[in-house]
Amino acid sequence: MNYTNDQFLVNQKDSVEAFAGLSEKAFSSFEKLVELNMAAAKSMVAESLANLQALAGAKDAQAMFALQSNMIQPLAEKSASYSRHLYEIASGTGAEFTKALESTTAESQKAVTSFLENSLKNAPAGSEAAVAVFKSAIEASNNAVEAAQKTAKQAVQMVESKIGAVSPAGKKAA
Repeated sequence: MNYTNDQFLVNQKDSVEAFAGLSEKAFSSFEKLVELNMAAAKSMVAESLANLQALAGAKDAQAMFALQSNMIQPLAEKSASYSRHLYEIASGTGAEFTKALESTTAESQKAVTSFLENSLKNAPAGSEAAVAVFKSAIEASNNAVEAAQKTAKQAVQMVESKIGAVSPAGKKAA
């Protein structure tokens, strides 16, 4: 077998670096989420106070109802905007994680395939059937991983298209 301690150490170092990178991305996304929520909360408090003052200054019930109905449209737009920002943060983080996972998966598949092929070259005579089964299993697992990645990408694209369609519809409904 050609797998050495140096290769093992390199793989471990790569794994630690990948974990550190993903952790950094996760904390960055968390910071963005906190910033978004803080901005939304500040805005909501300021607007609520302004709305209360406007309602308190209403001369009659009809003016109060008119003010209330005028407050709904901006609220719907802000909710849609908040949802879009939230989705952007989540999808950006998901894309970064997916990219890292695909890269790691491709490298791992290549390493495992290389390791197994080198090991199978030294297989004893008469084990051709077992070698063929191993190769078939490797190919099937690689195909399964590729299919799962493709399905995940399609699901993300579908969600993105649905979110794009929902935002204008929500504004119209409001």
